[in-house]
Amino acid sequence: MALHEHPMWRRPQHHQDLDHAHDHVHWTELFYDLIHVVTIFLLGNYLSHHLDFYGFLAFAGVFVTLWYAWGELSIFNSIYVSTDIWHRVIMSVMICTVMFMAAAIPAIDGKGWVFFALGFAANRAMIAALYYRARRVNAAANSMASEQIRNFAIFAVIFAITAFFPKPLAFWVFGAAMVATQAIYMIPGMTVLRFERFVPRLGHMAERFALLTLIVLGEGFFKLVVTLSEKGIYKVSPDVLVNFVIGGVSMFVMCWLYFDFVGNAKPKDKKVSTLVIWWLAHLVLMLCGVMVGVALAAEVKVGFWEPYPTEYAAIGCFGLAGYIAMLWVLRHVIEHRLASDFGRWDVRVFGIVTAIACFFVVPHVPSLVGNLIWGTALFSQLVIPVTRAWATFRHD
Repeated sequence: MALHEHPMWRRPQHHQDLDHAHDHVHWTELFYDLIHVVTIFLLGNYLSHHLDFYGFLAFAGVFVTLWYAWGELSIFNSIYVSTDIWHRVIMSVMICTVMFMAAAIPAIDGKGWVFFALGFAANRAMIAALYYRARRVNAAANSMASEQIRNFAIFAVIFAITAFFPKPLAFWVFGAAMVATQAIYMIPGMTVLRFERFVPRLGHMAERFALLTLIVLGEGFFKLVVTLSEKGIYKVSPDVLVNFVIGGVSMFVMCWLYFDFVGNAKPKDKKVSTLVIWWLAHLVLMLCGVMVGVALAAEVKVGFWEPYPTEYAAIGCFGLAGYIAMLWVLRHVIEHRLASDFGRWDVRVFGIVTAIACFFVVPHVPSLVGNLIWGTALFSQLVIPVTRAWATFRHD
């Protein structure tokens, strides 16, 4: 192998220029994912301590920002096969930018804001640098890369400026800039999706979504275990331990549902509308997954006969409803899955309605009953399709 063909020295190459570009995730991307384990955990802690409307808005806004810090880098790595030494150096800097953002989360509404905004601005600048390197060696993609360099560089400056605005003006300007960054992907005539060479390796992106979903849902286990360990596993009653198990199994089932019905699936076509829905539905699904994980931490705060905390019930019930709804949405934009033949619209509607109804019941019943209703909403999404499939295949 010539030195210039070695992964550490090979310059960025557009996947369409390669005879074979595999979809597997490179180790640098997996390492980048590790910092998001920390950010999502800290963000879950923030939501646990700010269970009100404004706290939820801050949580959602930070989550979306972090998700795009992850997602837009994943898009670049799906378009370009880039593993050389300078790519690795830039990736290491990007990891540090997210480290600053993560450390700022507990004080995001105060003095931590400056570090969060500047970290995100630096993250945008690094993506611009990646496209700049790609443009230098991919003449056929100059126009597309040039637009991305311009966009990310301009928004890097805007986000950096918001670090020094007075609050709440800083939050409003930052939020408007976030909306603008995504609008340029969707406005006809302006979107970089109009370039044929902007389409990523869809199999790679599907794997990226699946890996981050594992991290997001895995945070639910973190919250449960840490909450019980802080409370003292030896101090709690047996019914709390049963609730603890219910929480763990619930997170496992949510992961099971994702991977059987939509996980690792490519979009059914390359239409802009299909790709945008695929992208945004994963964003909402993961946001809802974090909400449920935080809500389930309250399982170890109550016994069977106490009402489930209303604030936790709100994010748990509406989070589950949103999660199920996104599974339903994703079904219509991905390639056919056999499991979807048995988990049809009626199953999804039943789960969504039951989850929402649970919220209104929870304050008036013991947590044992609340868990039963909420569990019915979740487990029906698995039990009904499996039962239908069993009945069908048994007679074949």
